[in-house]
Amino acid sequence: MHTHEHEHGTDSPAEALPDAATYWEARYADGDRMWSGRVNAVLADVVTSLEQQGPVGSALDLGCGEGGDVLWLASRGWRATGVDLSPTAAARGRAAAEDAGVADHVRFDAGDLATWDTEERFTLVTASFLQSWPVEIPRAAILRRATRFVAPGGHLLVTAHAAPPGELPEELRSYRFPTPDDDLAALGVGRGDGADAEGVDGDWTVVTAEVRPRSVPRDDGTVHDLLDSVVLVRRR
Repeated sequence: MHTHEHEHGTDSPAEALPDAATYWEARYADGDRMWSGRVNAVLADVVTSLEQQGPVGSALDLGCGEGGDVLWLASRGWRATGVDLSPTAAARGRAAAEDAGVADHVRFDAGDLATWDTEERFTLVTASFLQSWPVEIPRAAILRRATRFVAPGGHLLVTAHAAPPGELPEELRSYRFPTPDDDLAALGVGRGDGADAEGVDGDWTVVTAEVRPRSVPRDDGTVHDLLDSVVLVRRR
């Protein structure tokens, strides 16, 4: 898939792999670029809607990769911060921001999302395809931690592969792809009364929790059909 997504390799048995930080740094350092740099489609749709409701603000992209989403946000006037486990990925984001003339509007940090912290609170926090296989990360804990970075009135967007984005080898076929309810549970947010109701849990309102089909054109002219889990919640 040639989009800016956190789709992960499956070339080694899990028992032969290093820790996640070493694995992902090696993946990024092994080539010139891993992702296309294009904005993720769900993020683009959500941001376009938010911009119709009010002025742009600050955004935090968790697992930002080489910074495609961060740069897109900055090009639209957002102050954007990206955090990724790989120092190489973060460095590429900084270089791309300089090339695009938006370096004054962005920040890239290399850090472990399970421990990375900031005092800043953001209008929008996003995690796009924050899934890691064959090396696992504490994804549910990272998502719960992400809620602390959302400013009052701000939004948290979690987009995930809801089904395999391609063929998985036998040793990885037990990987469980998250549902919207899984990610709501990870965030500590409930749907409310009824599966289709606007859900409210304490300080949060569920704006969207659904699986969306998406088609991606391939270089050979064929189309790759995908399923995305999309969760958007708003802090009161």
